[in-house]
Order: sequence, then C-alpha cells, then structure tokens
Amino acid sequence: MPPPPVGHQLSAGVAPPSPPAGNQLSPDAVPTVPPPESEEDELWVWNQIKAEARRDAESEPALASYLYATVLSHPSLPRSLSFHLANKLSSSTLLSTLLYDIFLQLFSTHPNLGAAAVADMLAVRHRDPACESFSHCLLNYKGFLAVQAHRVSHILWSQARRPLALALQSRISDVFAVDIHPAARIGKGILLDHATGVVVGETAVIGNNVSILHHVTLGGTGKAIGDRHPKIGDGVLIGAGATILGNVRIGAGAKIGAGSLVLIDVPPRTTAVGNPARLIGGKGCPSKHEDIPGESMDHTSFISQWSDYVI
Repeated sequence: MPPPPVGHQLSAGVAPPSPPAGNQLSPDAVPTVPPPESEEDELWVWNQIKAEARRDAESEPALASYLYATVLSHPSLPRSLSFHLANKLSSSTLLSTLLYDIFLQLFSTHPNLGAAAVADMLAVRHRDPACESFSHCLLNYKGFLAVQAHRVSHILWSQARRPLALALQSRISDVFAVDIHPAARIGKGILLDHATGVVVGETAVIGNNVSILHHVTLGGTGKAIGDRHPKIGDGVLIGAGATILGNVRIGAGAKIGAGSLVLIDVPPRTTAVGNPARLIGGKGCPSKHEDIPGESMDHTSFISQWSDYVI
C-alpha cells in the first residue's frame, strides 16, 4: 500500500490492517544489542520497527492510527523517516509536503543518510537502557531526529542552498531544542542522550560513535572568525552540561565530565573534569582508560574512592 499523503491522519476508529498471524514481536524478541554489521542492516532494522509498530498498535489502540501513518503505511525506513520529520518540523508557512519532498529526494540521492540513520539508531538502542525499541527511537527520540534533520540541512548547506539550510536549522532548534549549525560535520553512530540544550557551532566536527548528553555546548570563544569550534574524536563521551570552547581537539576515546569547562586539547583516552577542566592523574602523566566511553557510557570509571581521587 502506498504511503498516505503528507499530513494525512486516519480518522478515529480506523485501525491499521491486521498483520499476518505469527508475525507478532513479543517484548522478549526485541534484541538488546545490534546484530552483526552487514549490507542488510537497514532492512533488518526496518523489519524490527514494523514488527514493533504492529505489536504496539495491537496493545494500545489509541496509537493505531498514528503508527499506521508514521510507520506501517511506508515501504522503507527513508520514507517513514522523511514523513515523520516533515510533519514534526513543518509550520503554517513551511509546509510538510515541501519538507517531505526535500527529505525524500535527499535520502534517495544520498544513501549515506540512511546508513548513518541506521548506525545512530543502533547506537541509541545499544547504549541507552531507556530506549525500549527501535520504533521508540524513530518516533520519540528528539536527539535522534535532530541529528537526522541536521544531516539534511548539512547537505543543503554544501549545495549552497543556505537560506533553506538555515531555515531548517531554526525549525530543528524550535521543535527539538537542539541547535546545530548546518555547516557542522557529524559522523555516525551518534547518541544525543536527552538532547535538550545541545549547541554545536559552525566549524565543529564530531567523529563516529560519540555520545553527548544534554546541555552540552561545542562553541567558540567569542567573535573570532574562521575555524573556531571544537573537534571531537571518535568514541568520545561528553557529560551533561559540559562546555568545550574554541578550536580545541578532544582525542579519540576521551571522556569529558559533566559540567566541565574545556579550553585546551584533551589527549586520547584520558578524562577531563572540572571548571576549568583538568586531566585525571595530572597533565604530565594522565590516567588512561581502556574502554571506549562513547560506547560504554561509563561516566564515573575514573573515580576509585570519592575521598581521594586525584585531578
């Protein structure tokens, strides 16, 4: 069945078609870890999302029309995601039909957008114990949705369609409370946990498999122009309320403690905490950890005893 027109909502009392018998997904069947990476990842995730949506539509009839319109009526993840983002970000003057066409066209011509969305979804599902399903991530996680919309705005920016890119940035900020400049470059496997208040400046770069909590700022130091924002390496974990300013480099696998103010480079696999931030173990020979904090989400591994840890 083709997807309904953008903006279409099923009338009250109209239920989605019943799925085939035996095609239900029990809670125990939802995986807690991602499957091995393969070319079929997107199809695998999409099948999980549809199965979860069917299950939820049956168990909660109040959501049946919503789940049909956003998930079950669509043939693929890019179409479902394009539809959902278009309706989330539309306004009385920026129509959902226009946004749907833009999103779908770019997802069709840039397959890396779909691959990045799948990597992000797997990251959220694997790292956040509050994420109950892939469909929950797709429909309700504003950090996930903000990153997917940003990737579209970034392509528009690179195509010199800057007024549209900036308009989309504004809508993302209004709707999701996440402000990412369209020129900022973001890798895949990204988790914006809670996401509220995240700010990412124009020349910032975020690597792969990075986890960032709410109220994090990757900003400049003032009115400087040019390359003026942080560069975040792969596998970094940035705690809630942390502020990283200027063209500083956060090494791969580093950890930035909650509430820290970082103004200088942080070496790989070290932990910086405090305001201003200092390295655990000292600058001369900082302590190094073996895990990848952006994936392990371990915020307190640097503390052995509260009474005598060293900064």
